[in-house]
Amino acid sequence: MDYPNDQAPGAPVRHGIPEHGRIPKYYAVKARLDGLIGELGEGDPLPTERDLSESYEVARETVRQAIRELVLEGKLRRQGRGTVVAGPKLEQPLSLASYTEGVRRQGRTPGRTLVTLDRFPCSAALAAETGLERGEPVWHLERVLLADDERVGLESTYVAVARVPRLDADFDPDSSFYAFLHGQGIAFGDADERIETVLATPREALLIGTPPALPMLLIHRVSRDSEGRPLERVRSLYRGDRFSFTTHLSG
Repeated sequence: MDYPNDQAPGAPVRHGIPEHGRIPKYYAVKARLDGLIGELGEGDPLPTERDLSESYEVARETVRQAIRELVLEGKLRRQGRGTVVAGPKLEQPLSLASYTEGVRRQGRTPGRTLVTLDRFPCSAALAAETGLERGEPVWHLERVLLADDERVGLESTYVAVARVPRLDADFDPDSSFYAFLHGQGIAFGDADERIETVLATPREALLIGTPPALPMLLIHRVSRDSEGRPLERVRSLYRGDRFSFTTHLSG
């Protein structure tokens, strides 16, 4: 099909404008701001709400709503009392590659901050998901995910103590868990993943440093080793304004 006004194939059809042509004022302002963002560079400041409202001849609340949506979409970010242009989103592949590999491929520096590393008996719910034995010792590793020292996500990993008995002594929490497993002679086989959108809990928002109303991308993963044995259960929460996910499909 032909795309109206030379719009990109990945953009909303008709730029999101209904066939009847009537659009809310805030959306018209948002479209103009989107164009302005394209002319600016990462970190460049946006004009003040007052200046924008005078330039576009709309109420400040109309401008404020347009900016709020662009912040949620990750095109703008708050900085101090102002708003600046955000950088491009991080693209994370949906594969058995680690978070570290995905971030490094984009020229960013990955990192992690340890929140907790403890052990407990495997619950009935965890056993049902993973195939582990109920009651067997399980490690829980929770870390804040970083990209160039920016907090971008939160990851919880559950793995049987029998698989990595010295995790608390031998593992560097700032490093790749998958690289650690590989060093232990453990090879990944396959995994099941499920993705959903959620809002962070107050605790998660505090750890990641985001407003509770910011949409998050949540990935559940259950992995098995090359012999089909249970390996890990991961809950990864990513900032919706900083991440997109890619995958390759074949017929």
